[in-house]
Order: sequence, then structure tokens, then C-alpha cells
Amino acid sequence: MGLPSFAYTEADAEKQRGVRRMKRFATGLLLFVALVFALATWAKNEGAGPWAGYVAAAAEAGMVGALADWFAVTALFRHPLGVPIPHTAIIPNKKDQLGASLGSFVGENFLSEDVVRARLRSLGIGARLGAWLAEPAHADRVTAELSTALRGALTVLRDADVQAVVGEAITRRANAVEIAPGVGKTLEKVVADGAHHRAVDLVCTRAQEWLVQHSDSVMDAIEGGAPGWTPRFVDRKIGERVYRELLRFVTEVRDMPDHPARGAIDRFLADFAADLQSDTDTRARVERMKSDLLSREEVQDVIASAWSSVRAMIISAADDDRSELRLRARASLLSLGRRLATDERLQSKLDGWIEGAAVYVVTTYRGEITSLISDTVAGWDAEHTSRKIEAHIGRDLQFIRINGTVVGALAGLAIYTVVHGLGG
Repeated sequence: MGLPSFAYTEADAEKQRGVRRMKRFATGLLLFVALVFALATWAKNEGAGPWAGYVAAAAEAGMVGALADWFAVTALFRHPLGVPIPHTAIIPNKKDQLGASLGSFVGENFLSEDVVRARLRSLGIGARLGAWLAEPAHADRVTAELSTALRGALTVLRDADVQAVVGEAITRRANAVEIAPGVGKTLEKVVADGAHHRAVDLVCTRAQEWLVQHSDSVMDAIEGGAPGWTPRFVDRKIGERVYRELLRFVTEVRDMPDHPARGAIDRFLADFAADLQSDTDTRARVERMKSDLLSREEVQDVIASAWSSVRAMIISAADDDRSELRLRARASLLSLGRRLATDERLQSKLDGWIEGAAVYVVTTYRGEITSLISDTVAGWDAEHTSRKIEAHIGRDLQFIRINGTVVGALAGLAIYTVVHGLGG
């Protein structure tokens, strides 16, 4: 099934009415020179004088020129007088060939690499874009359009699909990377810098406060673990002693930066950091823990739900014209515009990217572009195509008939004059 012909609009109808007016004028001019020829011939035969011969020759040549150009113009769109003379009705009959030729012409002369590069280079897109973006109003407009596009894209995306993709991507990435060496290096740096001391201080402080607040619970736990045959007062004494020693130990660790327990913690963390980087068994256990943790349903839910939070945050920022996201985007656009407007190297680089992209599209898809032209023309209805083209260029073509009449008359007069002059 062919493509539909392009519409014959009211504007085309108005142009067609103008063509008909010009046709009547050109035809009237033909009839006028025919009448002049008849009168001049009659006058010549009646002995009116030499002038009649000159007028008759001019009128005769004008008729020949008018008829020849009428035939040529008419043959473009239809058969003259309805007679199927060969090589007439060119546009209806040769429409497909004309479309193919037009496509080839466009491809060779407009879609070549040299033409595209020269045209884009002459435009100076980088400098123009920079000057345009450097205007605050334009930067605001682009920021608003980008925000609308971002909001629209996030609205179209289905949360379930994105969550599945994000969860799968994070899990795959986490499983593909061994975390133990990185954790070990980080822990090693933390221990070397003493950054863990605050954590130890916090743990000791909280432990000391907990022991003070829950002394009865600690005592009950100690007494509950004593043998059943020991007297209760002995268990009580032992519990109090253990509690006091435990409280003293925790307090000393909290208050004494050089306490041996702190040194033991430092050595343990240093050894553990080294094992994470070099010990095969330790690294394997960490990887198993990581896999077990990632496979838990709760963790997967947390990973997937992160998209909802990020999406809501981005949409909120895109809607608020005073949000940090939009302010930073606007500032970046203004900065880019100022750099593009003044930095010739950046302009050249951007122009090169645009030229390269345009040349790639043109050279890669030139066949598809030209076939679009030829296939579209081939799908048009021949009669409607002829009418539409005639409506657009027919008025100018009627001037060919008029000019043919005038030029033919002048040429005939000149020839007649030369012949008679030589004969005289």
C-alpha cells in the first residue's frame, strides 16, 4: 500500500486560481497576436504598405513561440489536448523517477561529509550556544525544561521495574567485588591514625553507664551462675566483688588512654586488618558473610526501596525552583555558557563533536534518508501530485508562454527585417 498523497489545501486552491488567471492572460495574448497576424496579412494583401509585412511576420513568429511554449508547459502536467503524445504528461508519468532523482540529488549534494562539515563549521555552533547559555534567562529556561523532562521520565518509569534493576545491579556488583581487602586497608588506616579510639571511648563510657544503672541485674546474673551448694551470702559476696572488679576495669579502660586493654584492642584490630588483606580463610569467611547478608530478603527490600526514596527526592528537587539541584544545574549551565563563549579550544572541541555526530548520521543513514524522499514521492497520487506542483509553479510557467510570445514576435520581426534588408 502506497503512502498517502500530500493534502491539497485551501492555500493550494488559491494558488491554482492564480495560475488560471495567468493562463487566461497568456491565452489571450496568443489570441491577440493571432488577430494581429490576420489583420496584418489582410492589410498586406490589400496593399497597405511594407509595414504590414513586418507586423505580420512579428505576429506569426509570436504565435509560433506562444504555441511552442504552451505545448512545453502543458506537457509537464498532462497530455496536450488529451492526445497521448510521447514524452508528455511528464510529472504524472515520471513521478517515481523524479523522486528517485531528487533523492539522489539530495544525497550527493546535501548529505555529503564535506558539505555537512563546511555548513556546521560556518555556523559556529559552540560560540553561539555559549553566548545563548550565558544569558541568565536562557539558563533558567533550559533548567526548567530539563527539570520537566526529568520529572516526566521519572513519572513514566515503573517503580517495580527500576527497583528490580537497581537491586540486581547492586547485588551483582557486590558479588563481583571482594570486599575483604578493601575493608582491611580501611581498617589498617583507621588503626594507624588512631581514629578508632573515639569508638572505644564511646563503648567504654556506655558500658560503664550501663553497669552503674543495672548493678542489680549484673549481681543477679552472677549469683544465678553460682553452684547450688554454696551459701547465699557467699554468692552475694562473690557477686559484689566481681561486679566491683568489672566496674573498675571498665572505668579504668575509659579513663586511661594507656590502659593495656586498649593496647590489646589496637593489636587485635591491626592483626584483623592484616588478615582481611592476606589471610585466605579470613577473606573467605568475609565473602560468605557478605553473600549471606545480600541474599537476605530484608536486605534486598532495603536495596529496592532505596529507589523510591531517591525518586521522591529528585522529583521534589525538580519541582522546587530554589532547590539545590536546580540551583546547581543553573549555575553549571551559566558557567558552561561563559566558557563556551570565550574559550576557543572548548568551542572547537564542541564543534568537532557535533560535526562528527552529524557526519556519522549522514554517512551511515544517507540511504535511508534519500529513500525516504523517493519512497514518499512514489507513494503520492500522480494526479494530485501534478495538480499541487502546478499550483505552486504554474504561475511562473505561464510567464514562459508570455515571454515566448513576446520573444518569438521580436525574433520574427528581426528575421524578417534582416531578410528584407539583404534582399533590398
